[in-house]
Order: sequence, then structure tokens, then C-alpha cells
Amino acid sequence: MIRLLVAAGLLAAASGFYLPGVDPKTFSPNAPVEMKVNTITSTHTQLPLDYYSQPFCKPDGGPKAASENLGEFLTGSKIQSSPYHIYMLLEDFCHVLCQKTLSKSDASSLQEVISQEYHNHWIIDNLPSAMIVNSENLMYTEYAGGFPLGFVGTDKVTYLFNHVKILIEYHQVVPDEEGYRIVGFYVEPISVKHHYVDGWSWDGVAVEGRSRPLETCSNSQWLNSDQVEEFQTVKEGEEVLFTYDVIWSESETKWASRWDIYLSMDNRVPARIHWFSIINSLLIICFLSAIVGMILVKNLKRDISNYNRVLTDEEKAEEREESGWKLVHADVFRPPYNNPMIFCVFVGTGTQLMMMIGITIALASIGFLSPAKRGSMMMMIIVMYVLNGATAGYVSSRLYKSFRGRAWQRCTILTAVAFPGAAFVFFLFCNIVLSIYHSSAAVPFLQILSVMALWCCVSIPLVFLGAFFGYKKEMWEYPCVTSTIPREIRPLPWYLQPWAVIAMGGVLPFGAAYVELFFILSSIWMEQFYYVFGVCFVVCLILGITCGELSILFCYFQLCAEDHRWHWRAFLICGSTAFYVFGYSTVWFNLLEPSKLLITYLLYFGYMALISFGIFLVTGTIGFMSCFWFTNLIYSSIKVD
Repeated sequence: MIRLLVAAGLLAAASGFYLPGVDPKTFSPNAPVEMKVNTITSTHTQLPLDYYSQPFCKPDGGPKAASENLGEFLTGSKIQSSPYHIYMLLEDFCHVLCQKTLSKSDASSLQEVISQEYHNHWIIDNLPSAMIVNSENLMYTEYAGGFPLGFVGTDKVTYLFNHVKILIEYHQVVPDEEGYRIVGFYVEPISVKHHYVDGWSWDGVAVEGRSRPLETCSNSQWLNSDQVEEFQTVKEGEEVLFTYDVIWSESETKWASRWDIYLSMDNRVPARIHWFSIINSLLIICFLSAIVGMILVKNLKRDISNYNRVLTDEEKAEEREESGWKLVHADVFRPPYNNPMIFCVFVGTGTQLMMMIGITIALASIGFLSPAKRGSMMMMIIVMYVLNGATAGYVSSRLYKSFRGRAWQRCTILTAVAFPGAAFVFFLFCNIVLSIYHSSAAVPFLQILSVMALWCCVSIPLVFLGAFFGYKKEMWEYPCVTSTIPREIRPLPWYLQPWAVIAMGGVLPFGAAYVELFFILSSIWMEQFYYVFGVCFVVCLILGITCGELSILFCYFQLCAEDHRWHWRAFLICGSTAFYVFGYSTVWFNLLEPSKLLITYLLYFGYMALISFGIFLVTGTIGFMSCFWFTNLIYSSIKVD
């Protein structure tokens, strides 16, 4: 336990470390700095929209796509070029971008997305835009979630942020040399009703409109929010002038550590909260280990000693009947009565998911998944799942062979297509619905074909390859011979009934992980950065140990009650953790202040159900494997007739 605590400390301390993953880009003075725009998103609707679906200024020649990998498409990103012209170290004030006259549909669309609190997400040199919030009472910076399109005033009027103050921090690579790297990117959105000097009116086309001076801002000084006299309203026929400032500021932050403040959100979430998560998990595992040590180990030593001792002549004459777990030695390795093939498929898929999660989190915790490389986490998850298809096929086939199953082809096919097939069908259904809503989260057809190709051409063949080697292996040798006729099972007390142990089984594993689960859900659904993968790895490790100890404890009680049907029960006892996770997610859902759109509920609860089912398979597999090892261990240590 001390070693586990030390490991937790080392991983937690290293949780903020990452490998940048991309080469640094060095700019010379006056070199163009490209700014890109991503989708606009709202935590209330969970429905990303294309940035240019709103009446914003477009670059000359139209926007050009800049998304690079499959992971970006699957996570709903749609990065495109922007019309903003920024040059290294060149400050620019009150730069007129374009003018838009809002039609009825434009005004209606803007009013809707602003009321739903949609946010912009801009990118410069792979850095996301942090938002500077300058209110009457305080000034602070939000490093995640982008910045809003506008706001609804107390008078119920919708206002648009049509002016942005862009602050870019840079670091000089070598002193006295003209090489600079961008280390910070901040945006302060401002709503201002612009007017030209002398009441001049612009048609939005003439070149003169971009150079004429404005009354509302100066081309020699940036615009402050306290200088604004009138906000820009959103209504039909309104002429909206889009402007921006560019400010450069030197920083001591080096390029390699520029993401630190984004990931820690300027220490908005104290590190002690994650330490509390680890300590909470360790306390649970210590409590459970103490129970296992006091009850299980002590009783097992006594049982094994009694079962193996030589009976005296007096005891033989009395023909004393034995009791306890030894009596079911001829039935304990009997295959499950109900759906043995489905059981093997679940264990094989659970092993595949467990390997995928373990490798991905391990790589992320040592810094190989850089936040600067968008979509890298999703790509790693897909690649690890596909490559571990061989593991799923091997485990399910070898287990099915040990159950003396004969329909091995059907078992292998179910392992290859059951879980990924259900997930893919749901993904396609959601993708169709997102397309109907014209959401940018709808994955293009070519990317869908890429996912299908990975599944059909890589994952499924690997499952069959693993199954081939699994069936070629010899059957597991059990320490006891299974009898032909199963032993009759006595009635169990209420606290050992399946419904009771399954309901109790998920409480402790969920309690070991619920603190960290809050931050993981915030990362998935609230666009927050999650970077403490070291803590996550330790919590997942403790969760696995908790599941293993818990399943062994309940399995021992069940065998002592002379009930040999332990396979499904061991799986379901730990798998019930998923029900608590899903229940917690339904409560957590209220934090999103969700909209009344049906698609919001479909996306959230659909994907949370899928995630929870994956947790069910993983924790259930850990429970079964622990009991499988435990039963082999204890029955190999006794003498049976």
C-alpha cells in the first residue's frame, strides 16, 4: 500500500507534464500569423454549429478547411480559415473587417444562438483563445470554453460582440535575434454600436469604408469596454460593423510550457481536490483490504487446514459430513448455466476495452498525447481499440473452449461485431440526426468510411486472428474434476441473494472514482481541459483493485453457502458500478442547464449509456478474472476425493 501511495504521488506530480507533440513555429517581425476559427458550441444544447452558419465576415475567396485528422472530425471540430489579418509584432487598432446588414433570418439565428450561450473558439499557432472577462466588479481570464457571441441584457434585448480585442503574448527565442514564438492568445469581446465620423454611411462594399475613421474607436489606441456608449443590438435591418484590435505583449513564458496555464486554468481547480480523489480512493481500498485480510485470509487458512488434515479413527467412524466451499469442488468449474457464449463475448470485449483504456491513459499520463494536437486522444482510443481486437478474440475463444462450447464461429463473430456494431449503429443514427439539425458535429461520409474500414479491415480480422490462437491453445486445466450431475443448491439468505449482492457490489468501486468522474464529465460535456492523467491512472488502478477484492470477497461467501454459480454473479457484482455511474451522470446533467431540444437529451444520455455499458464490461471482466484466479488458487490447495 505504501508503494501504491508513492506511485500515486509521483504520477500526480507528473500529471501536468506533456510532450508538446508539434515543432515550434518561429516568426520573424511582420510575418503573417494565421488565425483559424472552429465550430461554435453551447454546453446547453451540445449541438456544435459551423462558424460561418452565422452572419460573420468571411475571408476573401471563402473559408478553407483546416481540420487535419479523423479525431478532429469525430469530436465535432471543423477548423477553417478566418478573415483576420495579423502580423508578428505589428499592432493594429480599430481595424474594420466588414459590414453586415442583418436580414430577418440572420437576426433570428443570432438571437437564438446568443440566447443559448454559444461560444466562439479561435486558434492561433495551435493555441485556443482564452477569454478576458472585464466586468464592473472584477477582471479575470477563462482559459477553456472560448468566448460568447453576445449576451442578453437585463432589458431582454440581444446584443452582439462585434469588436474583439486580441492580445497575443510572444517570447523571443534568442536575445538580440529576430525570432519570436507565440506563447499566449487572449480575446476580450466587446459590443459597440459603431458610427463613422461625420455620419458617413458605408454600403459594405466600397474600399473607402475600411479606412475611414470611426467615432466609436481610434486607430491609435485599443478600445476599452468602459468607453462604449451604445451596444450593438441584434434585430432585422441592423447594420453591424465588425472591427478588431491586435495587441502584442512580451512574456517570460517559454514555448514548451505555454500550455501549462491553459491546462491548470490558472490554478482555478486546486491540486488538493485531485489529491482528495486519490486519498478517498486509497481509504476505500485500505478499508476493503483490511476486510479481506481479516475475514478472508484468516478463514481460508483455517478452512484449508481443516480440509487437508488427516481424520482420526473416531472422526472416520462418525462419518462426519463436511460443509463449506469444499463441498462444491465438483461443480465450481462448471460452465455458466445461462448464456455461456454471451458471457465469453462480454469478457473478451471487456478485456479489449480494459487494454484500450489502460494503454491510452498510461500514454497520456507520461505526456505522449499533447493537447496541442487536437483529436489525438480520440485517435489513440480508436487505434488502441482496433489493435486490441486480437486480445478480445483470444480471451473469448479460450474461455469458450474451456466451457466446452462448440459454436466457436458464432462466438468469434459476436465478439467482433456485438459491442462495436451497437456503438456504430448508434453513432450513425446520431450522425443522421445531427445532419438534420445542420450541426458541424455530423461526421462527413468519407470519415465514416474510414471508421468502417478500420473496423471491418483491421479490427474484425484481428479478432479472428486472436480467436484462432485461442482455440489452438490447450484447455485450461482445473484443479478439480467437474461431476456429471450438478449439485443441488440450498436456499440462500437474503443478503446473498443476487439482487442484494449486485446492488451492494457497485457502491465501493463507484465511491473510489466519483470525485475524478466529475472532472472527466466536465471535460467531455463542458469543454473543460483535462490533464491530470496521472491521477486518473492511479484512480483507475485503485478502481480495478477494489473490484477485484470485492468480487473475491463475495465469491468466498457464496461458495461457503454452497452455491457454485459464481461466474455471472462475479461479473455482475463489479459490473453494477456502471449503474451508479449512469445514475450519477443523470444528476450531473443538471449542471449543463440543458436546453429543451430533444437532440440534447439523445446525445447526452445515449452516449452516457454507451460509456456506462463499456464500464460495465470492464469492471465485470475484472470481477470475473479475479474470482477465476481465486477459485483456482483455493481449490488447488486442498485434497479432494
